[in-house]
Amino acid sequence: MPETMETLEIGKLDPTFCDELASQPGGEHVRRCFACGTCVAGCPVSEVAPEYSPRKIIRQILFGMREEVLSSPLIWYCLLCYRCTARCPQGVNFTDVMRALRYMAMKGNHAPPEVLAEVARIDREIQETRTERVRAAFEQELAAFVKRRAVAEAEKSSKEGGGAEALSEEGTAGGGSPAGEKAVDEG
Repeated sequence: MPETMETLEIGKLDPTFCDELASQPGGEHVRRCFACGTCVAGCPVSEVAPEYSPRKIIRQILFGMREEVLSSPLIWYCLLCYRCTARCPQGVNFTDVMRALRYMAMKGNHAPPEVLAEVARIDREIQETRTERVRAAFEQELAAFVKRRAVAEAEKSSKEGGGAEALSEEGTAGGGSPAGEKAVDEG
């Protein structure tokens, strides 16, 4: 399906847009693109949403079409699957370009409110999940540490006290002194 041609008004273009994007992590290689279309051919989103074209987005960036790109709902369509990146003969990491565009859209208040709300919800869920996983890992590691320490102390007591069989049920040996402690003559 051929792309439609748009008339560009020079006064509405932002010649610094590409430079700003190129200064963002992920946007460094955006100027390498020579519009071969390999990214579109491998894009699963382009297959189901023909209006989505990574090549067109790159061209708009290079032309300085800041408002059109950052306010477009199309920048939120990307699945971040890296197929375009893997296939690009010029090494343009389009997936990271999309991340940088999304960041710039949010920073510049171009993102739709529902997108911002969804991003905030996802961030909360990620933080909650991360906290739960860290807590579970910490508790597991703590339990393993306590077990290793108990085993080490039992082995130490066994070596010092003549073996674990010398311990009574109360954890004392012989004359009632705690296991592993030596009786001190106070007399």
